[in-house]
Amino acid sequence: MPGANGRDMQEKQLLNHMADKEQRPLPGRSNHDENLSQSAKKFQEAICVLLVELCERFTFFGIVCNMILFCTVRLGYRNYQAAIVNMCFVGTSVLTPVLVGWVAECLVGRIKLVCVCMFLHFLGTALLPVVAFPFEDIYIDRRHILHMLSKREQKIVFYFALLTASLGIGGIRAIVCPLSAYNLEDCGPKELFSFFNWFNWLVNLNSAVVFVSISYIQKSVARNLGFLIPFVSVLMAMITIHMVRGEMIYKPKTDSSLLTTFGVIASALKKTCCVRYRYFSGSMANWLDHAKENYGGQYSETQVESTKLLSRLFPLFAFQILYRTCIIQIPSGYYLQTMNSNLHFSGFVLPVAAMNVISIVPLLILVPILEQINSCLFNAKDTGRSPTIFIVVGQLSAALSVMVAGFSEIHRKHFPQVEQTLSEEVLLVSSMPCFHLAPQYILLGVAEALVTPSCSLLAFRLVPERIRGISMHFLTLFNGAGCFMGAFFVHTAHAGTQGNWFPHLLHEGKLERFFFFLASLMMVNTLGFWTIAHRYNNLNQEYTNEFRGSLPEEKLLKHEKAIKHYDTVL
Repeated sequence: MPGANGRDMQEKQLLNHMADKEQRPLPGRSNHDENLSQSAKKFQEAICVLLVELCERFTFFGIVCNMILFCTVRLGYRNYQAAIVNMCFVGTSVLTPVLVGWVAECLVGRIKLVCVCMFLHFLGTALLPVVAFPFEDIYIDRRHILHMLSKREQKIVFYFALLTASLGIGGIRAIVCPLSAYNLEDCGPKELFSFFNWFNWLVNLNSAVVFVSISYIQKSVARNLGFLIPFVSVLMAMITIHMVRGEMIYKPKTDSSLLTTFGVIASALKKTCCVRYRYFSGSMANWLDHAKENYGGQYSETQVESTKLLSRLFPLFAFQILYRTCIIQIPSGYYLQTMNSNLHFSGFVLPVAAMNVISIVPLLILVPILEQINSCLFNAKDTGRSPTIFIVVGQLSAALSVMVAGFSEIHRKHFPQVEQTLSEEVLLVSSMPCFHLAPQYILLGVAEALVTPSCSLLAFRLVPERIRGISMHFLTLFNGAGCFMGAFFVHTAHAGTQGNWFPHLLHEGKLERFFFFLASLMMVNTLGFWTIAHRYNNLNQEYTNEFRGSLPEEKLLKHEKAIKHYDTVL
C-alpha cells in the first residue's frame, strides 16, 4: 500500500538520521578533546624539558664540583692552573649554546644537530670516569687494571672529554631548552620581570637539588660518581629522543642572525676607518649608518637601525663581565678556600659541593620578596620604571662578597693546621670550620637574585622583537667573557706576584690580596654602571623615535600624509 510504503520510508530516513547523529561527534566535544590533547602534550613537553635540564645540570655541576680536586690531587696541577681549567670549562659551556644555536639555524638542521650533541655529551661524560674523577684506577682484579695511562695521555683525554662535553651541553641548552620557546613577545615589563624572576628561581632550585645529590653521592659512594654521570647522560639522551619523535623540539623564528649583526658592525667600522667615506659623511647621526645601502653599505636600513638599538645595550653588557668574574669565584677561589678549611661537622666530613647550596638558599628566599617589590615597582600609574637599581645593589653585594672572602682568608690563617683526607690524599688544612665562609656565599647568592633577572629583562625589553634573541645571545657572550676574564686575572695575578697572590699552599701565600684587588675593581665597576643606569630607565619604548621614523614604511607613510596635507591647502 502507498501509505504503508511512505511510512516505511520515513521510518528508515529517521533511523538513518539518528544513526548519523550518533556517529557524528559534537563540535563542542571535539574541540574539548583537542584542547585536552594539546594541554596534555604541553604538560608532557614541560616535564621532558624539566627532566632534560635536571640531567644536564647534574652532569655539568658533577664535572665542575670535582674539577679542582682532580686536577690538584690526580694530575698534580697547581691551584691556579686548576682554577683556570675550571673557569675555562664553565666559560666554554656558557658560550657554546650561542655557537650551536647559530649552526642549527644556518648550517645544520636542529634535529640532526641535537643528535650529534647528545653523542658528544655522552662521549665526553663517558671518557671522564676513565681519567678525571677522584677515585682510584678501575680494577678488574688486583693484577689487571682497566687503564694504564701516563700523565700526558691522561691530560689529552681529559681535555678532549671536557671539550666534547661542553659542546654537548651547548647543544642541549640551545636546542632542547631555549629561552625563545616561552612566547614572551606580548608580555609587558611587569610580566617579563616576573617571568625572569621565577625562571631564575626554578633554575637555581634545580641546581640546589643537583648540588644536594652530588654532595650525598660524594659522601656515600664517591667512587661511583664518575659512572653515574654518563648514566645520567644516557637517560637525558633517551628523553631527548622521545621529544624528537613526539615533535616537541621548539623551532624558533629566524628573523635575524648574529652574522648579520656582526656584519653591520664590521662594515660600519671598515667604512669609518676609510678617509674617503669619513670626508663625505658629515651629516651622519651615527657611525653605524655607514653600513646602510644609502651610504654605500650592503645592509638594509631596518638591519642597521636594529643594530643601533642593540648597540645601546653594549655598555650594560660590558659592565656584566667583571660581575660574572666575581660569580665564577664560587667554583674557583671560594672552592679552594673551602677545600683548605675544616670540613668535619658532627662526626662526618662535608663534601665541598655542599657549600654551593648556601649560595642558592638566599636566592630561593628572595624571589618571592622581589615579586612583591615588582608589584609596587610596576604599578598601574607608572609601568615603565626600570629595575636598574637592582643591578646596582646586586653588583655592590658581589663586591662585598669578594671583600668578605679576603677577610675570611686572613681569619682562616689564624687557626692551626690539621690533617684532612680528600680523595684518599692527606692534606694540611686550616682547622677553621668551613661554615665561617658562609657569608661570602650568601652575598653572591643575593647578587645573583638581583642582577640576573634584571639584566635579562633589559636585554629582552629594550630592543625590537625581531632581534630579542640576538640581544640575549650577546648577553650570554659577555657572561662567557666574564669567565675567561676570571681565568686571565688568576693567571696574571700568579705570574705578576710569582705565585704569592694565588698560591698553591694557601697558608704560605696572600690569596686575600687577590680578593681585595678583585673587590676594588668590582666597586669601580658598580660606580661606572650607576653613572649610565639612567639610559635604561624607560621600559615602555620598544623602538626609539629615530628608529620609528627611519624605517622605509614609516617614511612612505609620512610622505603620503604630506601629500594629503598639500592637497588640502590647495
